[in-house]
Amino acid sequence: MLSSARNPKVAGAARLRKRAFRERDRRFLVEGAQGVGEGLEAGALETLFVLDPHDPLAVRARQAGVDVHHVSEDLLRRLAATVTPQGVLGVARFVDVDLEELPAEGCLALLHEVRDPGNAGTVIRSADAAGASGVVVSTRSVDVYNPKTVRATAGSVFHLPIVREVPTEDAIRRLRGEGVRVLAMDGRGDRDLYGIDLGGPVAFCFGNEAHGLPEEIRALADAVVRVPHAGKAESLNLAAAATVCLFEWARRAHRSAEALETLIAAAAHDLRSPLTAMKGFGYALERHADRMEPEQRAMMLTGIVHDADRMDTILRQLVDAARLVGGSFEVYREQTDLSELVHQIAEQQARDPEHPPIRWSGEAGPFLIDPARMRTTVLAFAESLVWWTEEGPIEVGAKRRGARLHLWASRSGARVSAEEAEGLFRPRRPGTGAGSKMGLYVARGVAEAQGGRAWAEVADGVLSFHVELPLPERVAVREAADG
Repeated sequence: MLSSARNPKVAGAARLRKRAFRERDRRFLVEGAQGVGEGLEAGALETLFVLDPHDPLAVRARQAGVDVHHVSEDLLRRLAATVTPQGVLGVARFVDVDLEELPAEGCLALLHEVRDPGNAGTVIRSADAAGASGVVVSTRSVDVYNPKTVRATAGSVFHLPIVREVPTEDAIRRLRGEGVRVLAMDGRGDRDLYGIDLGGPVAFCFGNEAHGLPEEIRALADAVVRVPHAGKAESLNLAAAATVCLFEWARRAHRSAEALETLIAAAAHDLRSPLTAMKGFGYALERHADRMEPEQRAMMLTGIVHDADRMDTILRQLVDAARLVGGSFEVYREQTDLSELVHQIAEQQARDPEHPPIRWSGEAGPFLIDPARMRTTVLAFAESLVWWTEEGPIEVGAKRRGARLHLWASRSGARVSAEEAEGLFRPRRPGTGAGSKMGLYVARGVAEAQGGRAWAEVADGVLSFHVELPLPERVAVREAADG
């Protein structure tokens, strides 16, 4: 048993209570069973001091090649920063990473001049629990390896990438350069956490406990956001506010994953009908083409082309849904004649003799829009009108309203109420009613991703679907991408 504070191993560990020695040795102290166990699991633990040499952690550490020392209770108290140490204390290697190694994805937490070790440690722990991709602790913040900070992380310091000693400005510029949206959290923010889009890579920037974020840091962010609260408390504690933000992101990410799962199931359901029809036509042509009349063969080939078009639309919608959920959606605008686009859709749908005719009215353009996404939107509107109305042709029209484009599609004989029509914009699983389970959901998501909106109306027995999009005067010319 070691009992002397002069023992080189003990003295070397004791000096790690001071930051200068931690920086020189690139080692830090880990107190308690939770932190030591996580450090051991991560392979970062090098030395372990224990009161009980038969402690399960001591046994595991020896098996892992860690240098284990049995020490007296008095000596362990001298090493530990707590009044009543738990009986185990370890020495671990630094585990932080460079800013360039931080994954620019998911959710990140950026701490600007946060001084309280408990707050910093709790944010790291919350980031870990929420599934965040990493934490940045800026210069002039508390040391990540301060024993109180390490203890507050409860072992999470070993679980996710942590960047330290980086100027906040440098971190923000690097993250934004990698496509991460930076949200400056401030009680006076002009945006509401619960109303802002958290899709795609996002970083929450939290400020000093007493002074918050300075104006020069808020100016570098994509938005200044507040955490709304209804009570009389002036503000939330830094760690509490950060936890709310991180778990709001996690909640949205979970819902997005559920939505994508629903959309995949919906796409599989929607694909089944045209795929079955194509297989039937194909088998019939393979086996009986020589005995068929030319009109019969032509009808089946037309049916195959129609169903292939339907499958292509479903797959395009599914790809866009995945891009919307993953935050990687991009717009490819071209000067587009809407009347020509709708006429093409009308000819495509006319291959189905039971499909109501599609008629165009309104302003043709040209408009600077994404033609592929407008095509899938009009197709989604038309398909929904086939399912939920029963009289006459489908009327499609459009006109410019200032700097925005308004397009609509309508048909008489509505079989749904306005409230029910609005519900059609939500993704639906197979077995939850007729019609496409994802077409309108994708149409609305695509519109909102462009700064627009999509909605439904029912008036005088007419069901209509609408989309409104901004019309930029000038955009960079980009090659249109497939889907």
